[in-house]
Amino acid sequence: MTMRETIFATSSGAPPAAIAIVRLSGPSAFTIARGLVGDLPVPRRAALRALHDPRDGSVLDRALVLVFPGPRTATGEDLVEFQVHGGRAVVLAVEACLAAQPGARHAEAGEFTRRALENGVIDLTEAEGLGDLLSAQTETQRRAALRVAEGGLRAQVDHWTDRLIDIAARIEAQLDFSDEDDVTSENSDEIVAAIAVTAAEIARLLSAPPVERLYDGVRLVLAGPPNSGKSTLLNALAGREVAIVSAISGTTRDRIEVPVERGGIAYLLTDTAGLTDFPGDEIERIGIERAADAIASADIVVWLGDDAPSDPAHLRVHARADLPGRDALPSDRVLALSAKTGEGLDGLWEVIAQRARALLPQEDVLTTNRRQRGLLSACLEHLQAATGSDFLIVAEEVRGALKALDAVAGRSGIENVLDAIFSRFCIGK
Repeated sequence: MTMRETIFATSSGAPPAAIAIVRLSGPSAFTIARGLVGDLPVPRRAALRALHDPRDGSVLDRALVLVFPGPRTATGEDLVEFQVHGGRAVVLAVEACLAAQPGARHAEAGEFTRRALENGVIDLTEAEGLGDLLSAQTETQRRAALRVAEGGLRAQVDHWTDRLIDIAARIEAQLDFSDEDDVTSENSDEIVAAIAVTAAEIARLLSAPPVERLYDGVRLVLAGPPNSGKSTLLNALAGREVAIVSAISGTTRDRIEVPVERGGIAYLLTDTAGLTDFPGDEIERIGIERAADAIASADIVVWLGDDAPSDPAHLRVHARADLPGRDALPSDRVLALSAKTGEGLDGLWEVIAQRARALLPQEDVLTTNRRQRGLLSACLEHLQAATGSDFLIVAEEVRGALKALDAVAGRSGIENVLDAIFSRFCIGK
């Protein structure tokens, strides 16, 4: 792969569809496009053209053609879009024609976005945000990804970088030109205080839940004694039959995990074996151990049945509100519901969602992924070490912090992560 090559791919959904967009980007994009359509339309204005195969002059399709001269394009290069009919045969014919043109080849996964990064159109945080946007399954995931993809984290990192560059310049002036009359003497306490402001802002961002929380899902575990209605409730919450329901005690022997989206939040529902001090056999004992592990790692535990642990984080639920005895419920029960009739389910979901939102990144807070958090943590360590009156030490730590911020934005030290990042992208993006 070289930047001198011109690449193409279908950037819309897989055919068949009403319309398909075939994108062409690179130094030979306009030359190749002229071979198919003749005179190119005015830049950034769509024009209807017949697409001809330069090899034999045959008509491939009639298409809307748009040309975008670089560098003010999505990739930073000359770019052409052919909006053709979305039949599979049409798309394959256009792609086969482009592949036969000298200097053109089919794009690799994420290569259009990678070129945008390498040409300075976006930075690495925006590319990662775009990748998250493409894989978003819930509304909360979409909103968080869009904010990063549109440059929210980039703007914050650039702000910190500009501030630290200014601080570094002030320190270097003291180190190199402190004996000059026109160089203002700097107070080390003022510089350290300015560094502390940036450190506090980075620490605040790192204290927010990571973006992975949105994608892994809130771990919601159903627990309780055998035959307390956990599997019935799991089916009701999932909206489908995923667990065997039986009046026989101990039907569920192992954890059953079901991903569910509700109200824009992703959950991982887990049904567990009934907890008892007297397991009937070795398999049931192992199931109880796994249930205990699930409870220990849960974000939210919904406890069904009596003898609930005295954990205030547990939601205590009576899952058979359609049966006699509802009036005798203990006063500390949160909810009474019937998984069979659906009574009380909406109320349970409301309580669950309220707790889940407290575990997830807030909408007005930027989210960071594991790579970004690691580098921001390194930056923070450098800033926290930049204390005292020795300007040489402070200058070195500030340089280390700036290097970490450059890596966050993709300005340095990123070659080893690019392939992993862009492999998540679809062809044509």
